Amino acid sequence: MTAYDGKKNIFSAVELPTESSFKVEVSKSEGTMARSYIITLKLVNELRLSKLSDYLSGSIPSIPRDILQGMDLVMKENPTRNMISVGRNFYPTEHDTRDDLGRGIAAFRGFQHSLKPTCQGLALCLDYSVLAFRKRMPVIDFLYEHIRGFDINDFLKFRREVEKVLRGLKVYVTHRRIKQKYTISGLTKDITRDCEFDVQDPDGRKPPEKIRLVDYFRDRYNKDIEYKGIPCLDLGKKRYVPMELCELAEGQRYQKEHLDRNAAIMLKNISLPSPRDRANMICNMVRSEIGPCGSDTTRNFGFEVNMNMTSVTGRIIKPPELKLGSRNGEMTITVDNEKCQWNLVGKSVVEGKPIRRWAIVDFSSNSDPRFKLYPAQFVPKFINRCKSLGIEMEEPLFYKPTSMNNFSNLNSLRKLLESTYEQACKMKNGDLQVLLFVMSEEHRGYNYLKWISETKIGVMTQCCLSSPANKANDQYLANLGIKINAKLGGSNVELSESLPLLEGAGHTMFLGADVNHPGSRTPTIPSIAAVVGSMKWPAANRYAARIGPQDNRCEKILHFGDMCWELVETYEQQNKVKPEKIIVFRDGVSEGQFDMVLNEELQDLKRVFRTRGGYCPSITLIVAQKRHQTRLFPRSRQDGSSTGNVSPGTVVDTTIVDPFGYDFYLCSHHGGLGTSKPTHYRVLWDDHKFTSDQLQKLIYDRCFTMARCTKPVSLVPPVYYADLAAYRGRLYHEAAMMEGQSPTAAASMGVFKLHPRLENEMFFI
Repeated sequence: MTAYDGKKNIFSAVELPTESSFKVEVSKSEGTMARSYIITLKLVNELRLSKLSDYLSGSIPSIPRDILQGMDLVMKENPTRNMISVGRNFYPTEHDTRDDLGRGIAAFRGFQHSLKPTCQGLALCLDYSVLAFRKRMPVIDFLYEHIRGFDINDFLKFRREVEKVLRGLKVYVTHRRIKQKYTISGLTKDITRDCEFDVQDPDGRKPPEKIRLVDYFRDRYNKDIEYKGIPCLDLGKKRYVPMELCELAEGQRYQKEHLDRNAAIMLKNISLPSPRDRANMICNMVRSEIGPCGSDTTRNFGFEVNMNMTSVTGRIIKPPELKLGSRNGEMTITVDNEKCQWNLVGKSVVEGKPIRRWAIVDFSSNSDPRFKLYPAQFVPKFINRCKSLGIEMEEPLFYKPTSMNNFSNLNSLRKLLESTYEQACKMKNGDLQVLLFVMSEEHRGYNYLKWISETKIGVMTQCCLSSPANKANDQYLANLGIKINAKLGGSNVELSESLPLLEGAGHTMFLGADVNHPGSRTPTIPSIAAVVGSMKWPAANRYAARIGPQDNRCEKILHFGDMCWELVETYEQQNKVKPEKIIVFRDGVSEGQFDMVLNEELQDLKRVFRTRGGYCPSITLIVAQKRHQTRLFPRSRQDGSSTGNVSPGTVVDTTIVDPFGYDFYLCSHHGGLGTSKPTHYRVLWDDHKFTSDQLQKLIYDRCFTMARCTKPVSLVPPVYYADLAAYRGRLYHEAAMMEGQSPTAAASMGVFKLHPRLENEMFFI
């Protein structure tokens, strides 16, 4: 009849006794004295569900969030009791045997869910989720599975690796009746047969007596220890337990970055079921006994959940006509409705920037022959491919071979970058346009390379791996070419038609904003804010970025108005006019933060614009959300794409949207793998009075203008670019920390100050 939040709040469907107190005795472990606690219940609030009904009927203006939170907790009560909880996600305690990833690791199929007010009433939004966990199993069995070649009879050989693998993991002991978790702090110095400890005389008359650990377990628990020649587990506070009496506890995540290649591929495949399979799994989870609807708790609160998926009516927006280049000038193309992709065979970019001053630094030259670049093959193929794209490219000024070891020595890497830039500038008049770096593998030194190049030296860079470069696949070379072209100020693709409601005189600027947060356990590391703005009209496909640090996990962009004003000034410098209309896309905020965006960030932007020259453009503010649990499935195979997903351009703006807001779900991309996830767009402010059709068409069309690919993307480009720019800022901070700067110095504005030569270019794509 109750739901508990795990802290101090209990939600009850009936009135609980709040006048009296009662005593509870709790024993932490077997053999320890129980402690008594006095429990008192205090009524702090009474939540009336009628307020939610009043909101849904339009009688009250604001969402009763306290009621939603209480109902959400009730829906989470059953999974919390019966499943593994990781953040907002839930996973079963046992895995499907088909999902064993090897080495003691398995994929667990779970879900995440939330409650959301919609036009149809309160909706349960549930989606499928997968994580890798260590399996619950005896510790020794885990060692045999996890450590290649492990042999308990040759333990000394593996001791260091065993300690590394086990330290910090949680285990249960099997010799006691009470189930309690312990954390492994290490291994005992001595092997089990040599472990001893002192036993105090209960009367205190005799001195402590030493007893062998193996004798203690035999006499006290009737356990004959088999593996006496290996260390015990040190469980802290002088608790030494033989390994064979310990088993790994359930629910211990295994980072996917540490999986071997085959396991990583298997986990990815499990994470990306077909739309039909995903829909079936979602329905099964809703109906599961351990799921949100599987206990009496929800029924006791009077909640009833329709177990069938909601049927909605959507429509498909027609893809736009695109402008590309050709031998005879510009050409207009129409993409197919299935994938909405286009290729560049026999076509070229709209505006190719001539590349006359560039050079190659090859970090792979000393690598294994399988992973080193063969420049005599790569360079001419790359130059020819760029020329076929309408990007005139001359021979590189030079080719500099070096070693991947330079990535590990930051001082050497910095000197290499500086000397390379100076060498190039001396060879030909004018600054170096771009440096192409070839690596044999991904490396953390990439962060430092980008930071030094973009903030200290001021040279555009493009990195690539030697293996795909050697294969010289036509599409790969084209992708490399269009990225460099966009970075240098070229235009790869443009819309052929004018944008709805934005045609005619007057310029329009698109802004995108996002904040990149560090992990939850890193309180001293700053969050990174980024704002990008379009610099060209009417193409609106070239952007500049501004990046800055702010307080840890602060979602509000503290200098939003100033960052936007810098971009407006840059726009005016390049176009001789300020934009009359501004459309802002904000990423990464939850519904509870909409008021902050509207009443603080937007007001800051307007205040800065107004106080600096009386600038008052018309503004539309839209939030783009990808972190939601809503998925769209075609009713039948005929209604979707060949992969079983909804078609690109599918939009839904009824039934499952906010009952009083201006929002819609748009699936703008082709889902080739797994199940497509639509982006949820929510309009918070609209001076332009867009109709739903106009705004949906505008956003969908913009998704075709992403500079680094030849297909529509899932997220409107201003947001996509802001996300990339904020992530680039994260790399800058990590690079400054790698250099040895203090946390305070690494979070200063100077770390993120772009070099003047690059601050208005698309270095971040």
